[in-house]
Amino acid sequence: MSKDLVRGLGLTDAAAIVVGSIIGTGVFLKTATMANLVGSPSMVLLAWIVAGLLSLTGALAYAELGTLMPNAGGEYVYLKEGYGDFWAFLYGWMRFWIGSPGSIAAYAVGAMTFLSGIVDLAPFGGKAAAAVVVIIAFSSINCMSVAFGGRVQALMTALKLIMIIGISFGIFFFSRSGSTIHFGESDVAIQGVAGWSAFGSALLAALWAYDGWNNLPMVAGEIKNPQRNIPLSLGLGMLAILAIYGVANVAYFYALPFQEILTSNSSAFPDALPVATKAALTFLGTSGITILSVAFVFSALGAMNGSIMTGARVPYAMAKDGLFFKQLGNVNEKSLVPVVSIIVQGIVSMLLALSGTFDQLTDYVVFSSWIFYAMVTGVVFVLRKRIPDAPRPYKTIGYPVLPIIFIVLGILLLINTVMTSPRESMIGLGFILAGVPVYMIFKKLKG
Repeated sequence: MSKDLVRGLGLTDAAAIVVGSIIGTGVFLKTATMANLVGSPSMVLLAWIVAGLLSLTGALAYAELGTLMPNAGGEYVYLKEGYGDFWAFLYGWMRFWIGSPGSIAAYAVGAMTFLSGIVDLAPFGGKAAAAVVVIIAFSSINCMSVAFGGRVQALMTALKLIMIIGISFGIFFFSRSGSTIHFGESDVAIQGVAGWSAFGSALLAALWAYDGWNNLPMVAGEIKNPQRNIPLSLGLGMLAILAIYGVANVAYFYALPFQEILTSNSSAFPDALPVATKAALTFLGTSGITILSVAFVFSALGAMNGSIMTGARVPYAMAKDGLFFKQLGNVNEKSLVPVVSIIVQGIVSMLLALSGTFDQLTDYVVFSSWIFYAMVTGVVFVLRKRIPDAPRPYKTIGYPVLPIIFIVLGILLLINTVMTSPRESMIGLGFILAGVPVYMIFKKLKG
């Protein structure tokens, strides 16, 4: 008899997936990138706020779809219901080959890069080999049971939150260089050329740091009381992220003069430290490098664990619908999780980690991901019209205004990305379109 997934994730586990999947390394690094684009603390903070509110709006729209269709697969399920098999498959194709494995590989290598600053990884084969080890380890953890994976996620999320909050408040109370004067500083040369396009690029950088709010619905089929816990975990999780990112960035600007922010983690300055490390050094001294390295490692591994858990449910859902390899839809009899899907996802992730090209590949898909974010939000409108009387325990706050704003801003962001990064955008789109002939093959075999 075929086994099914079980609902083993409670509210705490679900919220930990939201928060833990979002907080990777972006909050420690992206502020410097954004500062070099817009030229002032106020514009950087505005970009963080706008990106956070935009992400929250998208998450609240996803929450309605999650309560309406609390099944494994998330966006794949919503696109299938809203627009049919074709668009759902193209999303799943992107997510299977690059979206999830690319993120897992990036987090794994990123974590080992930070670890290499305090531990010699040469005896273990270097950063890439060590990344393969952690991918195997965390994939194995998620093969045990969804409840166990959820507990690991909750623990790692709690640890990284304690570290981030501790560092931020340590800066406010103990920084030797802290001053509110820093908030009034700017770079006139950058501001002279910065415009809407530059702000759009800064917004995109912040959105990368917020990315991951879409992961929770992928495990909707394993969440207890989904009608209550999906909207609660998405809403509370996103509000927590907004607060944490806001406090952390205000702390950076309080601790450091603006010119110090500009020269953080920059390719123009090979020995430059991440902005978070520089800020922590103002009260921790040289021990801050070790403490921040540990925080980076935990943060990246926590995000990786969330990506492993959620990403494997997309090919599982596709296989159950007959639109992908049948074996990926198998559920292990003992652990009741899609072990084959997790293993295959891990193999692809390891290959990307060893190839060293995953950063470039994931850059190509950022453009494509936002196409699907906008399309999924549009499903809210489609289903409100098609099945208006269907039970909706939660309805999108601010409907229809906020979802429309999300879609419009998403489209403007896509246009800005095409203008500023045309090559990456077209390669990303081309990769997705490469799934068309594959879809036709599976559709024929199914039919």
